[in-house]
Amino acid sequence: MANASVTRQRALAAVALLTIGWVVAVLALLWRCFGIGLEAWAEDQSDSARLDALHHRAAVAAALLAGVAVGGPVLIAVVAFVNRMARAGTVYVVLAVVLAVFALPFAAQNSPAPSRPSPSTSTPYVCQEHSGGDNRCPGG
Repeated sequence: MANASVTRQRALAAVALLTIGWVVAVLALLWRCFGIGLEAWAEDQSDSARLDALHHRAAVAAALLAGVAVGGPVLIAVVAFVNRMARAGTVYVVLAVVLAVFALPFAAQNSPAPSRPSPSTSTPYVCQEHSGGDNRCPGG
């Protein structure tokens, strides 16, 4: 009887610690997204390379936030079900599904797009002579 009580207490402690860790991780990632947003807001709009880098960092942070927000309750539900805590497991599964409904479309919208090379121009270069007699075409 004492062994079952100790096992139950350990299971409760594990679920509680995982929940606290999950909440802290989500809050830290929200803070990171907020910081990236402030950095983008304060950035000079003429530096497109820097803005592209900030948008990429924001997309990665948003995807990570969505993954942690949904993955945390799934992990906690697995731990709860393994330790025969059916109610707690059910609560965390429902929480994961509700968060997935909101997080997955958000993550898909903000997903980091793979970098694509710029399309090469397939039209041949034509040298156009301009008025004034100045011919700057190569070769003449």
